[in-house]
Amino acid sequence: MHPAKSVIFFTTTSGAGYGLLIWLAVLAPFGGLPDGAWFTVAGFALAIGLVVAGLVSSTLHLGHPERAWRALSQWRTSWLSREGLAALVTFLPALVWGLAALAGGFAAPAAVVFGLITAAGALVTVYCTGMIYASLKAVPAWHNGLTRFAYPFLSIMTGAGLAIFLLSMFSAAPSTLDTLVEAAIVLFLAGAFLKLAYWRRIDTAEPVSTAETATGLGAIGKVRLLEKPHSGTNYLLREMGFEIARKHAAKLRRLCLAFGFAAPAVLLLLALVTSGALPVLAFAAALCAAIGIALERWLFFAEAKHVMTLYYGQSAV
Repeated sequence: MHPAKSVIFFTTTSGAGYGLLIWLAVLAPFGGLPDGAWFTVAGFALAIGLVVAGLVSSTLHLGHPERAWRALSQWRTSWLSREGLAALVTFLPALVWGLAALAGGFAAPAAVVFGLITAAGALVTVYCTGMIYASLKAVPAWHNGLTRFAYPFLSIMTGAGLAIFLLSMFSAAPSTLDTLVEAAIVLFLAGAFLKLAYWRRIDTAEPVSTAETATGLGAIGKVRLLEKPHSGTNYLLREMGFEIARKHAAKLRRLCLAFGFAAPAVLLLLALVTSGALPVLAFAAALCAAIGIALERWLFFAEAKHVMTLYYGQSAV
């Protein structure tokens, strides 16, 4: 599948923004967030800014971005429509949450309630994002439980990195920061195992369709392409026939693991045993995570094969 830059940017930034909203909502009832309008404004500006930037960029992949609103009408059958509706609905409690936090602090009862509602909406939204791909039977690499689980998990993981940086900049309680750093380290390590499990699955999975089953000619014998359907490229080949060399994919996988999971975990572990360097190390960890997850999303598309490619010479998918 063609790795569209707008979709990669959307899933990376919006996922991190929703993850940050979830962490702010979870920490608020325990008094783990600093008081004051500056932190409230900074937290919401960063989280909502990432979400909005991602959602706007996602429309750039459409042939007619001005018609994007029409996708919301298909919520009964389309996970894309459900994602759009969930994203829009989540903005309302987020707005009330922000106003309540400004008025009475994050620990105020109204702020806690609307914060948890916002967190639930954020979680539903990123789950819908994962289901957009997990529901596609025509792309076997995506049609599995790991895909639908990975999107919410990686959102929470990257959001934790942003939350640590944000809290460290506003001198949050050391106990809160230490607990959050320890949780984030576990999440980054678990995320690495999740990606390894996903890659192992797509590398070892039996083909769900072959040229023989796709054409219905398997009873006759081996099917091979006699002549290409087109003398040049077309939309289907550009969008669904993207190929990446195995050696390049292996190299990008290693970079993904290094930047997206190993480096943030090491940087945050270093922050636990040093004093005064947490803001710098947290920023570096969040930046590494963003680079690594962008690589992960690129590979997610580049390594997936659509069954359509069987009619263009692919032997099995």
